[in-house]
Amino acid sequence: MTKVLYPGSFDPITKGHMNIINQALELFDEVVVAVLPNPAKKSMFTIEERMSLVQQIYKDNPKVTVVTSNSASVDIAEAHNCKSIIRGLRGLSDYDYEVQIAQTNKEISNGKVNTICLFADKEYQFLSSSIVKEVFRINKDISKYVTPEVIKAMQDKNN
Repeated sequence: MTKVLYPGSFDPITKGHMNIINQALELFDEVVVAVLPNPAKKSMFTIEERMSLVQQIYKDNPKVTVVTSNSASVDIAEAHNCKSIIRGLRGLSDYDYEVQIAQTNKEISNGKVNTICLFADKEYQFLSSSIVKEVFRINKDISKYVTPEVIKAMQDKNN
């Protein structure tokens, strides 16, 4: 069975993230989604809330597992028997950063964990969690960007 790790903050999970997960499901037997802290950004949701949202969205898909950890992505990958990490690219602006992460991850895993980049479909290439939160803050429709579960959670969090 081939497994792949998809790490990210998922604050919140967007249809762009889901697009990458769905692409990965075509290539691998299981996708382990690692919901991780991002100390560089102020989070809207706790780790537990983010994990719950991903679990709700994929509750009917046994090929998606949701985990969290404070460890490095390569350590999480190894702990879950994933030989690869997937990273989603929206466009060229993500490329330089992702190359740095991929090289670092390969080095610190002693060559055991490779990174595979998947490109988001064109309708999601502009989409990020930050954009979703900003559009939400100005009271505009976000249903093109996130699932109903996420909209409800964002509305509940806002109240």
